[in-house]
Order: sequence, then C-alpha cells, then structure tokens
Amino acid sequence: MSQPITITAATTLAQPRASRPLMAALSLAWREIIRFLRQRHRVFGALGQPIIFWLLFGTGLGSLKLDYAYFFPGTLVMILLFTAIFSTISVIEDRREGFLQSVLVAPLPRWSMVAGKLLGGTALAMLQGLLFLILGLLTVHGLAPGVSGVIGAIVLMAVVSLALCGLGFLLAWTMNSSQGFHAVMMVFLMPMWLLSGAFFPAQSGWLGWVVRLNPLTYGVAGLRQLLGVVDPSAVAGPPLWLCWGISLAFAAAMFVLCALSARRTTRGDLL
Repeated sequence: MSQPITITAATTLAQPRASRPLMAALSLAWREIIRFLRQRHRVFGALGQPIIFWLLFGTGLGSLKLDYAYFFPGTLVMILLFTAIFSTISVIEDRREGFLQSVLVAPLPRWSMVAGKLLGGTALAMLQGLLFLILGLLTVHGLAPGVSGVIGAIVLMAVVSLALCGLGFLLAWTMNSSQGFHAVMMVFLMPMWLLSGAFFPAQSGWLGWVVRLNPLTYGVAGLRQLLGVVDPSAVAGPPLWLCWGISLAFAAAMFVLCALSARRTTRGDLL
C-alpha cells in the first residue's frame, strides 16, 4: 500500500509548484475511483441499485396509475444523495488507516485534499445517476428533453452531487466512527430528500417554507424542467435560472465550508 502513495507523492512534487494542488486533488480523486473498482461488492451495488429503483418505482407507481415521469427526477436525486454522501465515509476510513494523516502532512494546501475527495465522490455518484438517467430516458413515458436538456441535466446532476459530497465530508470530518456517521446522516438524508419536492410540491404554511429553504428542492425542480417533465398539479415551480443559481451556490458553499473545516486539526488526526 505504501508504494502507490510514494509514487503519487513523487509525481506530485515533480510538477511545477502552481500545479501541485491540482495534481494532488486529481490523484486523490483517482484513488477513490480505483478503490471503488477494486471492491466488487460496491461495483455490484452501484450497478444494481439504479436498476432496482427503476423496476420498483416504475412498476409500483405505474400500478397506482401515477405519473412516474413526475417522480423520476426526485428518484434520480435520491440516488445521487445516498451515493454522494455515503462515499465520504472514506474520510473516516482513511483516518483510521493512517492514510489521511500522511496526506495532511504533505506540503500542499488542505483544499486540494478536499477537492480530491469531493471529485472522487462526485464521480461515483454520477456513475449511478447516469445509469438511472439512461434507463429513464429509454423507458419512462413523459420525459421529453432535447439534446440541450439532457446535457443540462447531466451538468446539474454533477453540481448537486458535488454539493452533497461536501455535506457528507463536512460531517464525516468531525467523526471517528462510521457507525456514528451512518446514524447522523440518516437524520439528515430522508427529511432533506422528502422535503425537496420529490413527491409533493411546496405547499402553504411552515412546511412550504421548509421546502423552499431546502437547497435540494431546486436541484429536483431544475431536473424536472430540463427533462421536460410536466407538473400534473399545475403548480408553478421555481424558474430554471433560480434552480441553477441556488444549486451552484450550495455546491460552492459546501466546498468553502469543507476547506475551512479541513484546516482545523481533529483529535483523530493526532492518533
């Protein structure tokens, strides 16, 4: 295990000083992808989960005579949500194995480590999300995107995945237990997804304000518009420019908070 780390460090230090942080980030992102590909159970889960969700939601909602196209973007965001956030559990594993400590003492800015982790997690989330998107475009009636709509949806999926990876990193950085991470994340995951307009539009009252304040709401609404989904309730959603703006601001805010959090040394980094 020490040999790949030595090669990566030597390769990084051989680069010009200005490009070292970027090379380090790309190396860490590539490490996340390689580790994923070497774990066959994760590859099986990544390929099987979108297919299972596609079959269950498509068949179940179809039997209830509900418009699956309306729920498809919310299901797509759910896949991105779970995959992106739980991929950041590697932060706890790397700290426990000692790899994170070796990265932290390298003569590189902390934000490059954060960027590498987030890019790797985003790539893994996009792997599942793209598979589910392809299945939906081929089989779900009611999705009517053009070429620009599909490209825009893929870009928005990447932005949402990056933001969610940042949320997972922010919480994982302060924890030393993967069990505690799972417990805390479940408190955030399901409410955040259910209150994103995935299954019901924003209503009046305090619940409607919670839905509007949830940044994930604008990712779901943006995907609906980009994929050409017609809202059967005829409730006007947020405009597309607002969906892009809040999603980009969410991703940027998560990256900045993660970079600031990584500058603080935790107790686990000293072990």
